[in-house]
Amino acid sequence: MKRVLISGASVAGPVLAYWLKRHGFEPTVVERAPGLRKTGGHAVDLFRPAMDIVEKMGVLAEVEARHSGTEWLTLRRDGVKRPIELDVKRVMQAVSRRHAEVMRDELAEVLIGASRGEVEYVYDDSIASLQQDDAGVDVTFERGAPRRFDLVVGADGLHSNVRRLVFGPERQFSRPIGAHLAVATIANDLGLRDRVILVSGVDRLVAVYAARHMGDARALFLFRSEGELEYHHRDVARQKQLLAQAFAGMGWEVPGLLAAAQQASAFYFDTITQLRMDTWTRGRVTLVGDAGYSPGAAVGGSTSLAIVGAYVLAGELAAAGGDHVRGFRNCEETLRPYVTSSRAFALAAARRLLPGSPLALWLFAQSTRVFQHVPVSWLRALSRLRGGVARLHDAFVVPDYTPRPTSPAVATHWGPPPDPA
Repeated sequence: MKRVLISGASVAGPVLAYWLKRHGFEPTVVERAPGLRKTGGHAVDLFRPAMDIVEKMGVLAEVEARHSGTEWLTLRRDGVKRPIELDVKRVMQAVSRRHAEVMRDELAEVLIGASRGEVEYVYDDSIASLQQDDAGVDVTFERGAPRRFDLVVGADGLHSNVRRLVFGPERQFSRPIGAHLAVATIANDLGLRDRVILVSGVDRLVAVYAARHMGDARALFLFRSEGELEYHHRDVARQKQLLAQAFAGMGWEVPGLLAAAQQASAFYFDTITQLRMDTWTRGRVTLVGDAGYSPGAAVGGSTSLAIVGAYVLAGELAAAGGDHVRGFRNCEETLRPYVTSSRAFALAAARRLLPGSPLALWLFAQSTRVFQHVPVSWLRALSRLRGGVARLHDAFVVPDYTPRPTSPAVATHWGPPPDPA
């Protein structure tokens, strides 16, 4: 039985751990956070292949029960009083035949719960060093005792610690698309339940929404900058300063949303970046999800891609009989077209969401108005004529990796245990 260390317990990590266990491997997940995050995160989309996989995991009902409940989109063009209403279901039917929008941290909780009691989760710790040889990987941790594993997988996001330790500095592989994203947890003063409101301006967009089962709301900010922004990804004060500068002077309720974001304790800010790597494997170490092939947060379907990537990685390792060289190679070959299409989709989505001129902004508003009245079948046909990029997720066929049955083993934990809730 091969012992596999997975760094990261957000989305890709728990999915990978679940399927590795089903295929007879012995996974351990290490997570820097002290336990399950309970801030709710931001809303993420699961499209058809990811939905098929969570159904295989037996947690589809839980995912659907946590659907955000967003049914309507209201688009407000900055400086224009008359809003445009759009049925969200029409948008999603044009993109994918199977879809759910859930809060990211709630999704992570469901995915971790799928293998609770079977997989070892180590919280409040992180990998300090990795040393490979022909037979395995020696790992030291910031808190725990050193251990040896057969394989190591970085599922630790865009700013992956594993990637830094094994492949080198992030700047070698990161390709910013020229846009930035911020998300803040704020009070639901607008009383939102089934609606997301967008305020669109030239090179900037604000969205505010809530999930039907949440008492608070999320304010999301997308914007372009003329040059590269100088900040550290852990310097929240500087990030909030940049956000205020980027959205100064925008109308409607935006000043109030900015003020609430400045006070928010749950705040996320980052440059929307694509990861471009010739390979996401080196020896006995590989990367999955945003750590290896992020198409761009909020615009590229990265959550669905992470779930698919984790499922395929576990399946190909099993199909290769544990031969990591063959399994890693086959995983990359299987995922590469999906990754490439996701990058193209992200670039196109960023252009649409952040119009670069008043004319482009007007066209964006008019196309949204037309979208509400054109039959969905026409929209699907238009997507096919344009190369099908809008339906890239449905184009991926989920492989069938039938796992052999295993006997569940109760895991031990070092560091604080996961929240049982």
